[in-house]
This record gives sequence, C-alpha cells and structure tokens, in this order.
Amino acid sequence: MQKKFIGLSKAQISSAIESADLRVLLMVIFHLTGDKSWLQEPYLPSRDVRLIADESAGFSEHIQAVIRAEAVKLLSAEELTAVVEDPGDELMLTLMQTCLGERIPAEYAPMMREQMGFCSPLEDIPVTASSALKRKPVVIVGAGVSGLAMGTTLKQLNIPFIIVEKNAEVGGTWWQNRYPGCGVDTPNHAYSFSFGERYRWDRYFAPREQLQDYMQHTATAMGLRPSIRLQTEFKKARWNEQKQCWDITISDSQGTEEIEAVALVTAIGQLSLPAIPVITGIKDFAGTIFHTANWPSGLDLKGKRVAIVGTGASAMQIVPTIADDVSSLTIYQRGAQWARPIPRYHDSISEDGQWLLEKVPFYAAWFRFAMFWRYGDGLLPSLHKDPEWAHPERSLNRSNDRHRQEMTDYIVSSLGDRDDLVEKCLPDYPPYGKRILLDNGWYDTLRKPQVELVTDKISHVDSGGVHTQTGDQREADIIILSTGFQVGLLSARLDIVGRDGTSLEHHWGPDNPKAHLGINVAGFPNLFCTQGPNTGLGHGGSAIFQSECQAKFIGACLARMNANNISSIDIKQDAQDQYVARVDAEHEKMIWTHPGMSTYYRNEAGRVVSVMPWRLVDYWKMTSTPNFDDFRQTVSSLD
Repeated sequence: MQKKFIGLSKAQISSAIESADLRVLLMVIFHLTGDKSWLQEPYLPSRDVRLIADESAGFSEHIQAVIRAEAVKLLSAEELTAVVEDPGDELMLTLMQTCLGERIPAEYAPMMREQMGFCSPLEDIPVTASSALKRKPVVIVGAGVSGLAMGTTLKQLNIPFIIVEKNAEVGGTWWQNRYPGCGVDTPNHAYSFSFGERYRWDRYFAPREQLQDYMQHTATAMGLRPSIRLQTEFKKARWNEQKQCWDITISDSQGTEEIEAVALVTAIGQLSLPAIPVITGIKDFAGTIFHTANWPSGLDLKGKRVAIVGTGASAMQIVPTIADDVSSLTIYQRGAQWARPIPRYHDSISEDGQWLLEKVPFYAAWFRFAMFWRYGDGLLPSLHKDPEWAHPERSLNRSNDRHRQEMTDYIVSSLGDRDDLVEKCLPDYPPYGKRILLDNGWYDTLRKPQVELVTDKISHVDSGGVHTQTGDQREADIIILSTGFQVGLLSARLDIVGRDGTSLEHHWGPDNPKAHLGINVAGFPNLFCTQGPNTGLGHGGSAIFQSECQAKFIGACLARMNANNISSIDIKQDAQDQYVARVDAEHEKMIWTHPGMSTYYRNEAGRVVSVMPWRLVDYWKMTSTPNFDDFRQTVSSLD
C-alpha cells in the first residue's frame, strides 16, 4: 500500500491527465485495476508509427473523456495499489500489442519486461564470494555510457572494479563533444538506462548538456564514484599466463601505477577517435581549424566566414545552429545524405507531462517503451535486399523504395524552388545505406543567402581558405572538420597484448576487427569489449540498450567464473569464426553491402565492421546467457 499525491487536489490531477498519452494511460489503468476490459474495444489505441505520436491515440472525444475520468478516479484515491506489478511474458505481450495497436512477436516480451523494470536482468546470475574475482579487480577503460553500465552491473554482482577515465569527468562522447547543436538523435526516453532513477528530460531529444548531466547523475546515483579514477590514462595491458591476470599500467598526475586485474573491459566506444582528413596545405591555414570533437571553448563565430567540411550527423546539428551568427557559411559535401523529417523534434515536455512521468506509477515505463519501440527494429525488414526487385540501383525492395519516395518528396518540398540544391541534396543510393540522419532544420538552412553548399572536391587549403578542383577559392576565417571518427580501430588503439604475445592492433590489422558477439577475441583471455565490432546500430535503437546487453553478458561470464573457480576464459577460434561468418553472410543480404556505395560502416575491403545485422531482440537473446562451451576455460589453482 502506498499513499500518493498528498495535498494535490482532484482538479490538479485532472489537469495533469489532460496532457497524458492515452495509450500509456490505459496501461497505467490496467496495472492499477487488473481489469482486462480496458484492453478491449472501445479502448484499443490506433497504430501510430511517428516517433512522437499523437497523445489522443485515435480515440473519439467521448472515449478520451472516459479514459481520463477513470485515471483521475484511481489517482485521486487515498491509497494507490497495483493489482498487476509484473505481468509475465504472456500478459506482457498483450499489453504491448494493445498499447501500440500492432502485432508484436512474442519473443520481445521478456526483453521488454527487463527493460521496463518488471523483472531483473541479473536475477539468474550467481553471486558468490570466492576465487580471484574477489582478490583482483576488473579494470574498465572508459566512463562513458558503456563504462557506467558495466560498473553498475559489477556493483550489483558484488564484483570489485576500477573505472579508468582519461577525462576530467564521466560521460565519454557527451563530455568530449561540445559543438553547437550537439544532442542525441535517438529519443532520450529510449536513450537512457533501464536502471536508476528516472531523469527529468526537458524535451524529447535532449541537448548534449543535459545528456552529460544525466551521465554524471547516474555515476553518483548508482554509487560508482568511489570506483572511478578520473584524469587517469590507460597505458598498456599484458596478459600474464602464469598469474592468470592482466598486468595493466595506468598513469595520472602522480605518476604510473601497475595493477593486476582479473579481467579487462574496454568501454571506449566507436565514436571517440576523430578522423582527420588528409588535405594538402591544411597546416598552412592562417585561421582557426579544428575537428568537431575538439570544439574550442569560448569560440566566437559572430561575423566570421566559416567553412565546414562534411555533411554527416554532426554537421547536420551544427549548421542550423550557427548559420544565423556567421557572415558566411560554406559547406563542403562529399556525398548527399538521406535525412528523415522528425515532427515535434524541438518540442519540450510540459510541467504536467513531467508530473506524469515522475509521479504516476508505470507511466514512465510505458512511455519509454513506446519511444523505444518506434525507434527499434521496425525499419530493419526494409534494409534487406530483395533479389527479385526490379530497381536495385535506387532501392532494395518495395518498402525501401516507398521510403525513398517519401524522403525525396520531403527534400524537394523543403528546398522549394532551389533546383540547384535539389540536385545536390538527392542521394543516388538507397535510403538508410549510411547512418540515419534527422532533419534538424538542415534543408531550411541551406536556402539561406549566407549559406553555400559546395559539391566540388577540395583541392587544397592555403592561408586564406579552401580551394576546389574546379579552381575556385573561398575565403574562410574558421574551418570546421566534421569528418567523423576512426570507427574501425575500436579497442585496437589501446596497447593490449594477449596470450601469445600478439597485440590486438596487429591481430585486427588496420580496420578489420572481429569478435564473438562483438565482445570476446580469441587469444585474449578475460578481455571483454563493449560497443565492439558489429555491435553498432544502423537501423535504429539505442546504444545504451546495447551497452546493457553487453554488460549483462560480461557480468554473467565473470560471475560464472567466480562461482566455478575458473581463472580465465578465452573464446575458441572456431566459435569466433563461425559467429563472424554468420555476421558477414547476413550483411551480404543487407543494404550496407549495396554496390557502389561508401559508408564508414565498411572497411576498405568492403566488409561491414561497425554495425550489426541482427534485430535488437536477437542480440539481447545472444547475450542473455553465455555458452561456456564456446570458451577455453582454465580452472584456478588458487584456493
């Protein structure tokens, strides 16, 4: 029994309920009553695939009033009790399908029960107090999203750990990237941890500053601070076969330190090492030049002539934000990008909406579910090649072609009478062949008189500006390199040497990383990668979801080692090869291997190394329970 809303009148509750998403409110009513009549006509919401759906859920005004009245009655009661806390898999599926107004495969039910906090993802993992896992810590490199998820999991499993972070604060990419307009391109209620306190997001797509605050809040709220070593750099790691541990060297302002670690977890992400293009004369530029990840503090753009190289995700956020401050903005585009319109992208969440999310039981969980689902696996089927499709040069299948037409119409409509821009902005490859981009005012900005989109190739840079191969020169005071990151390096950029004296850098080569589940690498015992090869999301979803899947898998491996006195596990080469072969075979059926298209998802040989070909639910199942038959195991000789 729980008393709620002391001092809040029925009229105030009624006022807040007016802002509610009715499909979510129906789920709240069911949890509080257990009455299945609320899951039948006339209370079945209409399907709405927009990221931010219409809160009325397609109901008539009369049915809307009935739903709100019931919610007000329940929430105005002296005491609130839930008849249904955890619905279980079968009922969970019914609730999900009712909420969204669509059929959902049954396999998603257990995954979403975990994600919504109805059951614990760690409840079946053994926690014991023996073996080297209690004598030596796990070392986690990086305190971004993955490092915080990993630390939280190990803390819950009572496994000692140290998080080494080179920056002055946690946050990873959200600490490092500070360019104007920086923010998340996943709805932030989906781009959030399933654990911990619900964060008060100001709007649906959060700016960088709020994301960074969320990361700092999470580190504190989950009790991770005592285990985090800030401004501490990872230097090297060597596998010690005799001691069955990693010999790790770290350094901070006080000097270097040697640590014996039972396991090493790399949590440095895929988007953390800037890719600097090779441009002749770039060092001769007399003005200011920098990569977006290294935006200078206090930079004043007012009245400046600015050139930006690249038209990817960062540029699409920067350009609309700075265009009205500069005297001129020249954008150098290598290739056109598809961008999806997102209605209500800038909408804020009202105070009534915040009250619902913070106070009404089950509301935040189902609100997060709806956001998560709409940005999840729904797009993936349209990214598979149809061998019978008559127009493979422009699209993959009928659905993909429909997406192409919709986005083409949107681009043409947005650019109006600017036929010159339409020609430059329409891509010649199938939609979603590169990273999914969201229109954040990009096309409107391109039409402004001070903005120029240049598609001619850059020839060189001199002291005054940028030259193109057509012989044109455009002067600039500032050059911004929006040229992405070195995605293919991943953990290979760390100095890690495995069992046979082979470095990870040499083992993977320049840009061909391979790992079982993107986590374990043969020949590198007790090394675990997060956000590793083929774990990026090219079809939607949340990197935080991926980090939680990987943290659970790694935690389960370590806990099982602990329980069975196993000192090391090393993925068998055959198991890794078989998994990688499955990944490559699946990618051959998908958009990212479409001929004639370049994307940073692929290496120079054309192999997809960044994104995964699976659905979110597939990867969740793959990482739910480690199969120790896939590992070479060494039993500890210690007591």
